[in-house]
This record gives sequence, structure tokens and C-alpha cells, in this order.
Amino acid sequence: MRSILDSIRRIVRTLRVASRAAEKEVGLTGAQLFVLQHLAEAPALSLNDLAERTKTHQSSVSVVVQRLVDRALVARDRSGRDARRVELTMTPAARALLKKAPGAAQDRLIDAVQRMPPTSRRRLAGLLESLVHDLGADEGTAPMLFEEEPGGNGALATARARTRPRPRRHQPSDLASPAPGRGRGRGAARTFI
Repeated sequence: MRSILDSIRRIVRTLRVASRAAEKEVGLTGAQLFVLQHLAEAPALSLNDLAERTKTHQSSVSVVVQRLVDRALVARDRSGRDARRVELTMTPAARALLKKAPGAAQDRLIDAVQRMPPTSRRRLAGLLESLVHDLGADEGTAPMLFEEEPGGNGALATARARTRPRPRRHQPSDLASPAPGRGRGRGAARTFI
């Protein structure tokens, strides 16, 4: 059990330290830096394209984009080819910030998970989904890492407000040594992150 908690602590610490470094160095949250770095990969992206690149739900990335728009780091414009499409572009101020910004830790996490064999990713996804369910944190869309939710209450307050007792779906030993190839309910075949 301790090794599981230690691993979670190390992952959270790595992401938190990187987010604090981004805030200290360039005044951006880790999520804002992550979004800008992915927005920099193309001349313009739709919100859905950006959500796909950041492996985040569209509504979650929208919150971060709005904060970047409010800070004049991202511009929203109608596409010249399709007036129904809104494109996101970085402003010159955002490009200047990125030149001195550290790398986003989320990319390191994504790379590490993508290097895992597909069966391990599926098993990890199933176990994490089960854990999130048992914690009562599986309602709504997941916010981006270390980005406050709208209203400033933060993810912890939101999670506490919707936490309710859940029936156990697994035995504690399942977390320590899952059976190979064993799925975990809905979404078990999806890739993690």
C-alpha cells in the first residue's frame, strides 16, 4: 500500500513543482503553460483541436483558454476559410513568455504513459478509473492539472462538495497486483491521459 501512495505522491509532487516553477518564472499556471506550448505547435487551432492535443476534455481546456484570452496571451478569431470555426492563436506576448518558460511536466507524464505497453495502459486506466470512482470524484469533466475551477473554489472544494460514499468495486489487493488483461468497467479499453 505504501508504494502505491508513494508513487502517487511523487507524481503529484513532480507536477506541482513544475507548476510552481512556471508561475514563478513566467506567471503562468502549469495548465496555462501546457496549453500555450501545444498552441505553439500550429499557426492556429480550434478549441477541439487543442483539447485533443492536450488530451483534455474540451470544456476543461476552454477554462484555461479563457484565462489566457483575458490576459491577452491568446486571441480568438473567425477562420478565413470557415466563418463557423473559431481559431485560437498565440499573441506576441505569449510567444515572448514561452521563450523563457520551463517545459510542461504534463508532457513528461504523457510521454511516460505513452511509452507503456498498450495492455499496461489499459490496466492502469481501469485501476485509476476505479480509484476515482471510489473516491467519489468521477462526476463532471476532469479539470486540467493545477488549474483552479471557475469560481475560484478549487478542485478540492468541488470534489468535497460532490463526494459521497461509494460501494467498493475492487479488493485492496487489486491495486497492488492487478490480474493481467483484466478490464475495469466502462472505459477500461481507453488510453490513459
